[in-house]
Amino acid sequence: MMKILDSKGRLFGKVSVLDLGAGCVILLVLIGIFIVPGPRGSVAQVGSSSTQALEIDLLVRGLSVRNPQTFLQELQENNKTDIIIRNQPAGQVEIKSTQELPRTIPVPQPNGTVIALSDPRPEAIYSTDMIITLVGEGQVTDKGAVLANQKVKIGTSVELDGPNYNFRGSIIDVR
Repeated sequence: MMKILDSKGRLFGKVSVLDLGAGCVILLVLIGIFIVPGPRGSVAQVGSSSTQALEIDLLVRGLSVRNPQTFLQELQENNKTDIIIRNQPAGQVEIKSTQELPRTIPVPQPNGTVIALSDPRPEAIYSTDMIITLVGEGQVTDKGAVLANQKVKIGTSVELDGPNYNFRGSIIDVR
């Protein structure tokens, strides 16, 4: 009668138990890669399949530009821009509105109070703070809003890229 396992650790004297174990592990890994994930898509999309318009307010601080008024007007007129979220291109979004914020500095008063006055520095005319409202198609899941397979939350850094500009801002509101 033939033994199942011989003294050298081979099954039926032909196949090593270690080789058989390694083959099983490779087979399970291949099954896990190609069969188990299936067509569900990314984790961010699970739970919601309908898209809707998402509005995102983006705060941009200290953007250096030669003529801030002309730049803001150009953004409004072109009204489309490419958006990059977490260094991943996320398609195009519409620029719904732009709002320039005043450049002020705190000035202490003799009575101990502080008031905000316009920044008198000459270089301040080449720097602008603004709020840009963007509109794009996305999904709302249990864990937040998703735009182009990227979660968008308050504090997320977003990059806008156009024909003659590339700058970053931070999300301050998602609706």
